[in-house]
Amino acid sequence: MDSATSEPPSGRRELAAGADNGLKVVIVGGFGVGKTTMVRSVSEIRPLNTEETMTQAGQGIDDLDGVGAKTSTTVAFDFGRITLDARNVLYLFGAPGQERFWFLWDRLFSGTLGAVVLVDTRRLEDSFYAIDRLEHHRTPFIVAHNDFGGPPHTLEQLREALDLDPEVPLVQCDARSRESSKGVLISLVEHLKTLYAPQAGRLSGPPSSQLYVPQETAP
Repeated sequence: MDSATSEPPSGRRELAAGADNGLKVVIVGGFGVGKTTMVRSVSEIRPLNTEETMTQAGQGIDDLDGVGAKTSTTVAFDFGRITLDARNVLYLFGAPGQERFWFLWDRLFSGTLGAVVLVDTRRLEDSFYAIDRLEHHRTPFIVAHNDFGGPPHTLEQLREALDLDPEVPLVQCDARSRESSKGVLISLVEHLKTLYAPQAGRLSGPPSSQLYVPQETAP
């Protein structure tokens, strides 16, 4: 394998030898909502992705309403990693958004500790299936509104439109921003810590506000 593709980007570190808890998180949502972007922005390793160029074969199959400028698409999943502390690491899986790949979701949800549902208010209906499948699997999740600059909506309006339970966290984000994506993962970890508090030690370690996200160094 070419070393240029196997080594992590400058400023990102290898998994510490003492890290022994791998915690699986899935980022899911509709087509073009920013799942790949979020994995890329926050991963401390060079993300693995399965993006392919969109072709005319997808016309009439993939709904491009609102995402007409999109030229590539995930056909399996994205994968990244982020360190929580010396012993706990999040493994991030970005699920494909097109309906024709939804059959992969149930496999991706297997063994998942929690999930982030990314939503775009321009295509809010695309989020319903993701929320339904996570509830079906009883997988804890939070919802993050990735702001694409559409008509303004309050979080209360989004919660009502998505028919979310009151205990499901709902946050704003910009998937392009490392700090914003980090904030989404912190919200998920805090939610999981609350849910799993009776299970001693599952998410032990320093407060999640200390979530480690290495910064890129200048080239």
